[in-house]
Amino acid sequence: MKTILITGAAGWLGGMLRDQLNGWVETLRLSDIGDLGQTRPGEELVPCELGDYDGVMRLVDGVDGIVHLGGQSIEGEFETIVNANLRGCYHIFEAARKHGKPRILFASSNHAIGFHERETRLDGDALHRPDSLYGVSKAFGENLARYYYDKFGVESVSVRIGSCFEKPKDRRMLATWLSPSDFVAMVKAVFEAPRTGATVLYGASANREQWWDNGHAAFLGWKPNDSSEQFRAEVEGATPVPDPEDPAVRYQGGSFAAAGHFEDREPGS
Repeated sequence: MKTILITGAAGWLGGMLRDQLNGWVETLRLSDIGDLGQTRPGEELVPCELGDYDGVMRLVDGVDGIVHLGGQSIEGEFETIVNANLRGCYHIFEAARKHGKPRILFASSNHAIGFHERETRLDGDALHRPDSLYGVSKAFGENLARYYYDKFGVESVSVRIGSCFEKPKDRRMLATWLSPSDFVAMVKAVFEAPRTGATVLYGASANREQWWDNGHAAFLGWKPNDSSEQFRAEVEGATPVPDPEDPAVRYQGGSFAAAGHFEDREPGS
């Protein structure tokens, strides 16, 4: 591949891929509505608002693969999520269909299945049980990916990302943590695989506590190497033992599952 597009390139994950994938392909085309800084060798900076159909059509033209990280990355107001995560995701897949069908890595989320209980081990066929409007938008994106593959042959991998940070921040993340290096290796595996179909992949490292089973996606060749276990003593020493009946503990979505409906907030809160 010559050109990979990364949407949401000004964010944490996008910035990490910008650093780690430079030189892996000939050109990284980087897009966001946030500040992308200065152009580096091997880069194209193309600011684009995902709700802009024509802009996304131009953005995707000429790329060989897409890492779609862009959009609303946390819970938010419905109208914001509609534009960024529903309309924007549709624009990306439709642009791919019209411009050579480049493979898409869609950044889905564990919040698409966040109302499954922790003791339920999930695979790629697990039912959507979103824990938030944000989670609903990610379930929409996964269904869109399936539709575009079945009807048009646009290949994709929808990655239900757990918690990708330098290290886990709380006890829940001891199960959901995805190390940056495992994430980068995953991205490379997705685009190096001969075929992907429309696959759902769970984004978590090889942690001691496992909620998710990627056996169905073993053909991609990605196997995480890192584990959150090295941080267990630090995390447990810094956080109290949780109430097992707390919805944030009971459900895989954590605080997203425990929170009320976002639209019910008091104005200004």
